[in-house]
Amino acid sequence: MATPGPVTPGASLEPSKAPVIEGFSPTLYSKPESFKEKFIRKVRENPMVPIGCLATATALGYGLYCFHKGHSRRSQLMMRTRIAAQGFTIAAVLVGLVVTSMKSRP
Repeated sequence: MATPGPVTPGASLEPSKAPVIEGFSPTLYSKPESFKEKFIRKVRENPMVPIGCLATATALGYGLYCFHKGHSRRSQLMMRTRIAAQGFTIAAVLVGLVVTSMKSRP
């Protein structure tokens, strides 16, 4: 079994800091983004995902409201609508991933 090479004293491993790799930049942006800036950027990149999430939450909320009021037929319709909205959201995420990967190719 081979012995490992010498350890350089300057290269300490600190779990609180990311390792430095030559020629690799972990972010394309020069300054760190705030939550609001990142959220706005992500919405602009793929606006269908937040629309799908909003539709899902709306259908769920209204469906639960109808269930509470005893409107079982409308509640069932809203739960089916919620499933369709979730499917739309997943499709939007997948399309966004494909588009982003196509953009990053040279």
